[in-house]
Amino acid sequence: MNYKDYIRVIEDFPQPGIRFKDITTLLGNGEVYRSAIEDMKVALKDKEIDLIAGPEARGFVIGAPLALALGVGFVPIRKSGKLPGETVEASYDLEYGKDKLAVHKDAIKPGQRVLIADDLLATGGTIATTMNLIRQLGGEVVGASFLIELSYLNGHEKLDGIDVFSLIKY
Repeated sequence: MNYKDYIRVIEDFPQPGIRFKDITTLLGNGEVYRSAIEDMKVALKDKEIDLIAGPEARGFVIGAPLALALGVGFVPIRKSGKLPGETVEASYDLEYGKDKLAVHKDAIKPGQRVLIADDLLATGGTIATTMNLIRQLGGEVVGASFLIELSYLNGHEKLDGIDVFSLIKY
């Protein structure tokens, strides 16, 4: 299936010159959404994965159904201050400032094999921060899976050579 046919491209959003890849059109089509998750599952079937971690918020809509399809647990990576239990945090740079991601301290046990799943790999900053959190808890990052990769932004370079699978590449 050509999944690009189900991605709406919005010109000049959120600023002039950006061609935003809107996945809501894919998510809104149950058959296509299910097929995308199934294709990601098939690509990952030989990986030994204990958990999938998904960064807020669109990582939830890719990571949670992928975890369910693979029969493994899901760990939400949230913005700082959004989780009720004891957390570890890591900062990352935004275009105009900094932000923090957090995960519950007990969400990942030392030695667990964790795959990161998100909707989009762009510059790699959020995923590198997610990797940092997983490693702080003693988890092993075994790869990352994305619905979309903007390969021209070279996000791979920030991911320490981990295996990356992207269903759609621009």
